[in-house]
Amino acid sequence: MTAELATIIDFIRYGASRFSAAGLTFGHSHDNPIDEATHLVLASLHLPPDIPPAYGAGRLTADERERVLGLIERRVNERLPVAYLVGETWFAGLKFKSDRRALVPRSPIAELIESGFAPWLDGRHVERALDLCTGSGCIGIAMAEYNPDWRVDIVDISDEALSLARENIAFQHVDDRVEAVKSDLFEGVRGRGYDLIVSNPPYVTEDEYAALPGEYAHEPKLGLTSGEDGLDICLRILDEAADLLSDEGLLIVEVGESERALNALLPEVPFVWIEFKVGPMGVFALERRDLLEHRDAIHAAAMARR
Repeated sequence: MTAELATIIDFIRYGASRFSAAGLTFGHSHDNPIDEATHLVLASLHLPPDIPPAYGAGRLTADERERVLGLIERRVNERLPVAYLVGETWFAGLKFKSDRRALVPRSPIAELIESGFAPWLDGRHVERALDLCTGSGCIGIAMAEYNPDWRVDIVDISDEALSLARENIAFQHVDDRVEAVKSDLFEGVRGRGYDLIVSNPPYVTEDEYAALPGEYAHEPKLGLTSGEDGLDICLRILDEAADLLSDEGLLIVEVGESERALNALLPEVPFVWIEFKVGPMGVFALERRDLLEHRDAIHAAAMARR
């Protein structure tokens, strides 16, 4: 059957059909089998995702056919995310290295970065920003790429994640503006000040993790889970962020499906849930002054987890 496959389009179509028939889960940068197969085929051929359509008629060599078919079968049989199979993925329009040292880059925060965080940063002066729980470094590096006058610190507790993040710093040539710091949340950057703190921390509940499809088992659990309701790390961030934010500083955090639990736990805190092109995605914005005003309630909730 595969002997009849010849062109790039042939292999994308075949891959998409195999993925659909196998009932794969698409949650790592793509939400459908066609985009997933396109990523796999083009990346394995060292081609960019925006090649002109005419290139789809290009024929693969024998070695290329073997490599692409092998990756398609691994995607089906091992349930490995495509980003891990090809070693790269795209986030906020930028290419990043990706492997099992950190989660596959994916977050609606990419949309905020591409839009200049409008309207949240309209009229604000930002000199220094922090990407907390950075993983691969994608959020902080993208912030630096889109805002060349910003200094950005990217923080993680995992040595493996930081090693990948440092490779991505070099890959994107932002060594002069981005610093990777090993830290248990804010511990390693105390004394520094930030106008903007952005975080996509672990927020999956233990029950949710147990029910996740096989693709997620290849990612580090440290980057996914955060207690019974998914809020253990988020509460620590809320409890400590005000001490590192400037007077007009802003905190943006992704908590996904744990949004409901957070609203129920801290109903008096005026979280602003950001609307994205596809709707709400569990990302809130909060001013430093609101963190200070509700510090007692936030601290009590955070201490109850320790």
